[in-house]
Formats: sequence, structure tokens, C-alpha cells
Amino acid sequence: MRTTERRNVTTIALISALGAALACAPQPPAAPPPSSPAISATSPLGVTAPRPAPAPAPAAPARSALEQTAYGKADGKDVWLFTLANAHGLKAKITNYGATLTALEVPDRNGKLADIVLGFDDLAGYQAGNAFFGATVGRVANRIRNATFSLEGKTYHLAPNDPPHALHGGPHGFSRVVWEAQPKDTPAGPSVELTYVSKDGEEGYPGTVTAKTTYTLTDADELKVEMVAVTDRTTLVNLANHSYWNLAGNDAGPITDHELTLFADSYTPGDPMVPTGVVKPVKGTPFDFTAGKPIGRDLKKAGGGSIPIGYDHNFVINGDPNALRPVAKVREPKSGRVLTLEANQPGLQFYSGNFLNGSLHGKGATYAQYTGFCLETQKFPNAINVPAWRDQVVLKPGETYRHVMIHRFSVE
Repeated sequence: MRTTERRNVTTIALISALGAALACAPQPPAAPPPSSPAISATSPLGVTAPRPAPAPAPAAPARSALEQTAYGKADGKDVWLFTLANAHGLKAKITNYGATLTALEVPDRNGKLADIVLGFDDLAGYQAGNAFFGATVGRVANRIRNATFSLEGKTYHLAPNDPPHALHGGPHGFSRVVWEAQPKDTPAGPSVELTYVSKDGEEGYPGTVTAKTTYTLTDADELKVEMVAVTDRTTLVNLANHSYWNLAGNDAGPITDHELTLFADSYTPGDPMVPTGVVKPVKGTPFDFTAGKPIGRDLKKAGGGSIPIGYDHNFVINGDPNALRPVAKVREPKSGRVLTLEANQPGLQFYSGNFLNGSLHGKGATYAQYTGFCLETQKFPNAINVPAWRDQVVLKPGETYRHVMIHRFSVE
């Protein structure tokens, strides 16, 4: 359903109470304490703290803000757009349709803001689009060979939505549903917690899974994405954030001049798309980004066969596969914007936007080939069908899947 009307239904400005005080006038012993000020949905939240000084101190400037606006309906449910802002002018926009990042405004070296993620103008664009722009994908991100796997002695058949393979949870995966949303202010910054309950058998997977994705925009200029999940029955879980980045701006054209560093000494080649279990060193190959290089330098050497040429490969991130550690650094030379990424997953799917072909449009841009790139931290693709990897994606009752990504923004 296309929705063109945008109605702002509630705006909540959240400010810090540091330095706020009230004059402490003596009160009769029998009098009740002063009541808290009324809270308005369209005015600042007042928080008071008594201090010994007799005169009130000036309130501190606004630290962060959170705005909620109507974004339409899907599957008979309300869809919202949440805008998070930090003290330095960064703004992130998130919708509970697909737990999707729709926009992120970040300044360049001259302080000029630009939206650096690819996306659409409205909910209808996300419902019709097939590129997973900004979405939380699951229950299992990436590809499962031949849309088939075995678990605890039973064979499961999935929808082959990337024939003959299953991709990103199926045709009605987590990116295609409405999540419950809970906006909140946290010590780190404004945040939105999104929750989805995937029922037993949904898209062919066993077990009921409760998943949460939380976006937080901090005053340290970080976008933190946290994904957790639990299950009532042994199943597979591998969530990923599928944002497409262009640090020059979402409408700035090819990303081939972006300088990329990957903290990965090896990768998992496929035949051609789906890994088989082989792990190869990147040294001496087009997949070596360990010293940093422009994305376009070896792009045409990355292969592709019958598919569009470019990068769409899983890299093995150096270090403890369960620890938060450096994953990637990207620098856009003209704007000076820098993105560094840390995560606690074993792999990273680096995708150079090979399948973008100019058929998708949004936010004043036409998304042609190589106009955005993805950094999808994840478990290895097709892990369930590779004996050495299958434990990565199996989730059992009593266990908790945890996935943390920290995107840090700066300029050089």
C-alpha cells in the first residue's frame, strides 16, 4: 500500500538535566513535596534535581533528540519513522518496517551534511524494492545452498528466492515484516529497540524466534546496531544489517574511489556465489584490502562469471570470531568522511553493489551499478551445510544470539 501522507503524530525532545536546579525554599513540615512538572509530548521533558545553591542554575543545552512520525501501514499494522539526532548534528532515520535504516546524515570535512545511505522516499519504495536497502535481514542472512539444510536428523526445504538458493531469510523474511518499536533515551544517546517474533515454521525454519534490533546514535558520532535472538527450539539464526553506504552522499555516483581497508587475511570463495567450505588467503589476489586501496582498483578482476562482476564475498575477519574488534575502515577522499566498523562476528560480506542497475530510485538519486557498498558482518554464508562451520548458525533453547556493530564517523 502506497502512503503519500506524512503526519507528524508525536515529537519528543529529550534533554539532559545536568546542571538543572531548583531553589530550595523552606516548606512547612506537613506540606506535601512539590509535584513533578507535567510532561508534554511536544515540549521538553523537565527533570529536576535539588541542589544546595539558593539560585537556579541555567539548563544545559539539548544533548539529543528523538522524533516519531507516521510512515504508513503494512500488513494492517502502523509503520513509524524515527529520527535520532546527536549533539554534533548527525541524524539517523529508522523505520520499524524491516527494522530498516533509511537515512544517516553525517558532516564532511567542511561541516556540510549529506545522507550517506541509499534508500527510498517512502514506505512504498521499501515494500516494492528488492535490494534490502538498510534492512535487518534474517532469520538467516546471505545464501543457503539449494535452499536446503538438515538439522537434528530432519531435512528442511526453503523458498529458493535466489534460484536455486535461499537468500536473506526468504521472500517474506525479517526485512519484509513490521517490528514492534520502543523509542527510548539512554545514557549513550537516543535509541530505538525493535522486536519481531518469528513463529515456528515461518519461511520453512523450525522454532519460534524472538529477535531484537536496537539502533543507538551516540554523541561520540557512532551508530551502534545490536541484534539479539532467542528460540524455543533448535534452529538457525544469522542476522545482518544490509545498509548500502556512499560516503560522498547517496546521490553522488560510483563508490569506486572510496578507499577500503579490511582486517581480513583470508576469504571464503564460492562456486560462484555460495561458499563451499574452502578458505583462501587474500594475499596476491584482488581480494586483498589489508593495506587499503580504492574499491575500484581490482573490481573487474573480482570475477563474477554469469553474474555481474564485482565483490560479493565473505571475508574472514582477523582475531577472536566472538570478540568486538576492527572489521573495516573506509575513507572517501573528496568529502574526507571516514567510516570505521567494529563487530563481534566471524565474517563480513563485502558487496560492491554489482546488481544495482539503475532501476531503483529514491531520495533524488538513481541507483546505478557500484553506487553503494555493503559491509554485512555475519556468520559465514551456507554455514549450516559446511561441517566445520555449522555450529556458527545453530541456536538452541537457553542460548542467546548476540551481534554488535559499531559504526564510527570522522573526517580526515
